[in-house]
Amino acid sequence: MAAARFLVEGRVQGVFFRASTRDQAQALALRGHAINLEDGRVEVLAVGPDEAVDALADWLRHGPPQARVDRVSREPAREDEAGDGFRTG
Repeated sequence: MAAARFLVEGRVQGVFFRASTRDQAQALALRGHAINLEDGRVEVLAVGPDEAVDALADWLRHGPPQARVDRVSREPAREDEAGDGFRTG
């Protein structure tokens, strides 16, 4: 089981990034969240099988068609931060 926090920079707010991330995460059976940050970034918390978290990390590097991802950083997270399901906020 892996738990990771991603910070995604670029044109990632107002382009369906969070909803698209939720769709990808649910398809991968991940728990966590995708939330807008005040500084324009999106924080993604993902918890699940290592391969699924890595697959989401790959997807985050380009995001949905309307987005422009300039940078994705990854740091460890705790499994208990995720809660049930995958939410946006």
